Amino acid sequence: MNAKTLNLYPIDYPFETLSSRMNDDNPKLILDPDFQRKYKWDKDGWERASKFIESCLMRIPLPSCYFAENETGKHFVIDGVQRLTTIKRFFNDEFALEGLTTFKELENKKFSELGDFQSELEATTIRCIILRKENPKHLVREIFSRLNQGAVELSDQEIRHAIYPGSFDNLLIELAKKPIIKNFGVGPSSQKKKDSREAEEQVLRFFAFEKDIEEYDGTLKKHLDNYMAKMEDLPKNEIEKFRSRFNEALEKCVAVFGDTVFRDPSKTRSRQGMVHYDLLMHSLVHLDLALLVEKADNIKQAYKELCQSSKFKKTVSGGLQMKSSINKRRVQWKSLLDKSINGK
Repeated sequence: MNAKTLNLYPIDYPFETLSSRMNDDNPKLILDPDFQRKYKWDKDGWERASKFIESCLMRIPLPSCYFAENETGKHFVIDGVQRLTTIKRFFNDEFALEGLTTFKELENKKFSELGDFQSELEATTIRCIILRKENPKHLVREIFSRLNQGAVELSDQEIRHAIYPGSFDNLLIELAKKPIIKNFGVGPSSQKKKDSREAEEQVLRFFAFEKDIEEYDGTLKKHLDNYMAKMEDLPKNEIEKFRSRFNEALEKCVAVFGDTVFRDPSKTRSRQGMVHYDLLMHSLVHLDLALLVEKADNIKQAYKELCQSSKFKKTVSGGLQMKSSINKRRVQWKSLLDKSINGK
């Protein structure tokens, strides 16, 4: 198969079939809970969802939905979440129609109250494009990203979560629940909500940048995508090693920096920053915990010196994720860290 073109097939599914496939105890059509969470058509009541149902009754042609087939033959939704969630909820009597302009006689009616219009809706079809499981994951990822630049606006990590489920993804979910990661960069009075798997991507960053970054070409998204694909189904013993390394790195960072961990110590009031997270997690993970605790004051002073230096500031003022910037920060910090520990 051509690695640049998709292997797919179209099928016209009646709403009745789609509803059944979504509502089954072991659903064959999967609306990922994360994407359902982003359902927007009930934001200000049910008028928008009702307009969609009315359009279906008017037999207005509907845009295609896109599904991706997984290894078990089930389909998960790439594009069409809003429409399919509306169909599922209406067929389950979760809302009544409102704001209708053409079928006004159906105002305030639920699906079970539609009479003859029930069978009309059940027979309504929508074109569904199925991406076969034989497709290379990078192609599925690409179309997933392109199609979801609209209403659903999935984050890069949500797309990775959908395309690369497995033991490694489960580990990211587990580690992301740690309070220091879950609440990273969020102040006590902040109204910011983190709901796009940002914490899981942060854990992923540690593993993807833990060692030398020869394979990194400066494109963060691509680097994280490739790493996630490579680690998709790690065996249990490897998962345990990854878990231990992350926990050790986090423990050591907190042991040295305490409440100010991952903050810029050269500033009076600063929020946690990913630059500091990446640098400290990478540099402290393989050092002895007892030694770090013993030299904590020296290390904190050295890190403050680093953050105050003009050379370091240049690496964070532009091209933050450039390979050269990351390597420069690592070299600068290693010199100061070694000196703070060894006194040389």
